[in-house]
Amino acid sequence: MMLELLSVPAVILILGALVLPLIPERIRSTVFIIFPLVALAMVWTMPEGNLLQASFASYELELLSVDKLSRIFGLLFALITAIGGVYAFHIKDLGQQSSALAYAGGTLGVIFAGDFFTLFIFWEIMAAASSYLIWARGTEESAKAGMRYLLVHIFGGGLLFIGILLHLSGGGSLYIESIEPAYTAANIFILLGVALNTAVPPLHAWLADAYPKATITGAVFMSALTTKSAVYVMIRLFPGWEILIWVGVIMAIYGTIYALLANDIREILAYSIISQIGYMVTVIGIGTEIALNGATAHALNNIIYKPLLFMAAGAVIHATGTSKLSELGGFAKKMPLIIGLYMVGALSISGMPFLNGFVSKTMISGAIGDAHLEWPILLLLIATIGTFLHTGLKLPYFTWFSEKKSEFEVSSIPTNMKVAMGMGALFCILFGVAPQLLYSQLPYPTDFQPFSVYNFVEMTQILVLAFVGFWFLKRHLNVSSTISLDTDWFYRQPADIVRTVFVEAPNNLFGTAENGALKLANKLSKFSGNPMKAFLPSFIMEGREVRSDGFTAPISAALAFILFGFLVAILVVLL
Repeated sequence: MMLELLSVPAVILILGALVLPLIPERIRSTVFIIFPLVALAMVWTMPEGNLLQASFASYELELLSVDKLSRIFGLLFALITAIGGVYAFHIKDLGQQSSALAYAGGTLGVIFAGDFFTLFIFWEIMAAASSYLIWARGTEESAKAGMRYLLVHIFGGGLLFIGILLHLSGGGSLYIESIEPAYTAANIFILLGVALNTAVPPLHAWLADAYPKATITGAVFMSALTTKSAVYVMIRLFPGWEILIWVGVIMAIYGTIYALLANDIREILAYSIISQIGYMVTVIGIGTEIALNGATAHALNNIIYKPLLFMAAGAVIHATGTSKLSELGGFAKKMPLIIGLYMVGALSISGMPFLNGFVSKTMISGAIGDAHLEWPILLLLIATIGTFLHTGLKLPYFTWFSEKKSEFEVSSIPTNMKVAMGMGALFCILFGVAPQLLYSQLPYPTDFQPFSVYNFVEMTQILVLAFVGFWFLKRHLNVSSTISLDTDWFYRQPADIVRTVFVEAPNNLFGTAENGALKLANKLSKFSGNPMKAFLPSFIMEGREVRSDGFTAPISAALAFILFGFLVAILVVLL
């Protein structure tokens, strides 16, 4: 069985996380990249079907289940993990390296899980491993954000696990398959658990709270893995749940509004993730073949261009030491390559023709049009305009091109970071000019043609109008150091009360018990040193010299007399 587990791509990455501490530091970054490349090759060559089973209690678990949907997600996750390894090549922090591999391993475990228990185990591995990528930043803010992130995901995992238990107790199958749109307690708990990782409002605030506070390289992995693996699970379990149509539309608009308000460059990109996932959730709710193809294609494209955007943001932080638009500006000439690579990702996410975002957004629009849903398609078009405004225009303009707002030195950027960004940009262009490379791997056959005159005209109009609007209104956009309140307010506000009741009160109770135990132990120690002192009157003990054996001389003489008498008695009996 142990040898069979090595056929599981997730196990290879988790094994890599365990092996890295044994690798010399000088080659550890290279070895890091080897593991996701091995996993990539394994995913590419695996046949379809249920490839590995294991018995647990009375259940037969499916540890490795492969079909077209899981394969294409697995390929992209392994690919971006390798690219992330190139981006982080200069990092020698063993904790970050091992955590990133374990995190990616958990993601592949979720993708190829054929049953709920296997999925849940890897789901929790993802949460635990990714938390370290926030803590590793080493600041007070990151320490608190990492703890909030972990607690929120433990809560989400609890919701999922309750749903799974209710599902099984109600006669549901252990194996992962689409769930009929019935709002039973089991289905609601499972949906809520998945929705939290998908960052569905109001369960989304962990994302915008944690990602900006993670390490520069850690945020790259996080931007690709957690939410998109949750989208995969949602495609598996909830296709055709109509409530998701409006949930997705709300996500798209909500994320866009908050991204326009944000001041931190990675916070803008974090809210943009929420907005983009809204497109996917909308068409998952439609549930037709073209809709699920559109959700899959857009998720896969997000796995490529969203880390590219976070890489560029990380390069800015590495070079300047700041991430606030209100503190940046005026150094475009010093980072021309980074700006160019960033704009590939920014135009991709905005839907520019001949980039990968275009070939998935047009498929989503086609799916919504086929379903004759007028309001959703209109609102998603508005969200697309907003995407270009905040990610394609506001962020690059105020980061690089506006007037300089504060003094900072611009440090050089490691070559490996630029190489990784170039790799990400290459795939954005490749899938944009040759969409059949992507379409041929989608779960359902499709003959969709994105390069129609209508699609070209629509997307060009959106981008041109957004640019004109930005140019005239750019001075009115918020780039001040303000904080926009979000739903995390509801668990930040009672934090002091919760800490007092659940942390400080138990801590004080245990502290009091510990002090009492120590005092009791001290008294028992003194008592055992001279037990008679506790029984004889104090006036007898006063002035007596205590000998090294702990007894006073008269007591020792008495004990000697008793011992002598005892020996005499034995001799009398024996004789």
